Amino acid sequence: MTQNLTRRGWIEGLATASAGALAANWMEGGAPAHAAEGKVGQGQGTGPVFIASDNGYWDPKTHPERPSAVVKAMERLRDPALADKPFALLDAIVDGVGVTEDDPLETGVGLGGMPNEEGVVQLDASCMFGPTHQAGSVAAIENIKNPARAAMYVLRYTDHAMLVGDGAYKFARAFGLPHTELLTEKSRQAWLYWKQQRDQNDDWLTPPDSEVDPEIIKMFTHGTIHMSSTDGKGTVAAVTTTSGLAYKIPGRIGDSPIIGAGMWCDNDVGSAGGTGRGEEMIVNLGAHTIVEGMRNGLDPVDACLKLLERVASNAKRRGLMKDGRPTFGLTVYALRKDGVYASAALTEGVEFAVSDGGKGPRRERCAWLFDKK
Repeated sequence: MTQNLTRRGWIEGLATASAGALAANWMEGGAPAHAAEGKVGQGQGTGPVFIASDNGYWDPKTHPERPSAVVKAMERLRDPALADKPFALLDAIVDGVGVTEDDPLETGVGLGGMPNEEGVVQLDASCMFGPTHQAGSVAAIENIKNPARAAMYVLRYTDHAMLVGDGAYKFARAFGLPHTELLTEKSRQAWLYWKQQRDQNDDWLTPPDSEVDPEIIKMFTHGTIHMSSTDGKGTVAAVTTTSGLAYKIPGRIGDSPIIGAGMWCDNDVGSAGGTGRGEEMIVNLGAHTIVEGMRNGLDPVDACLKLLERVASNAKRRGLMKDGRPTFGLTVYALRKDGVYASAALTEGVEFAVSDGGKGPRRERCAWLFDKK
């Protein structure tokens, strides 16, 4: 039996249809979004609020070796040295994602990020500051492990919005960002294994399984970190930083450095961003669309889900669907100026990071468009 499901009519705990039925209903024009009464994936933050992708928070009890971006951002914003500085909130979130860029265990961002098909790590980042409506971006930058900071320097110290490639590198070096070899031993081994096993007709020989670290085989990533923020006093800001798709064509950039796609903010409304398949955020102008949804009265979670519905609809037209659902992953984030925050993913089971002046740092579950199979 086909059900006529809508985002507001989909009540948590009452859903008994299979994922296949949900997908079929959506293809017929329904919307199998999962946003219960009480808004799964949405919350109300107090004081300063920082939201990020799931790699923005690690429980210190289970992952003492992993720094947390939302924790660092809150600490920086509360640092007296930043008090009354005009770009304090932007500084805080750039420092926040900076600990993730510095983390060699994070294979989708900064140091240790996965390389392109030639074994070269090329990073992308962008940021935006609500009060001045300024944005900065760097793309395909090499040997700079903190591209988010380079993007912030573009925002603060130039009349440009984006620098790319060698020009971005020279600009970052002029501001004192160190030249860094970004390819770690583990990411190098993963890249080499990818070359060895990707084509049976080339001259590479695939090593026996006994010689390969199982973690190496699994190291393929779309990894990114996004952070949206408000200081609780009327200021919003956003940042997104990534190493992009593993083994990408050299020069490929995704949504992360594209202002309006990978991140966007408007100080009258709020902030948004995304992680996952960047091409979909680009062709749907994802972050900007979410903020405009909030401007037009949608709650943050509904704005996120509305964007995901558009992504899925356009993916159908482009042949990126299998068994009635997209063949890729995408998670989006929204933070309204009043501290209401949300995140939604294409598929059930994703979490995101939150820290505010009330409950402190934590992970919460995202709303979703499609149930797990």
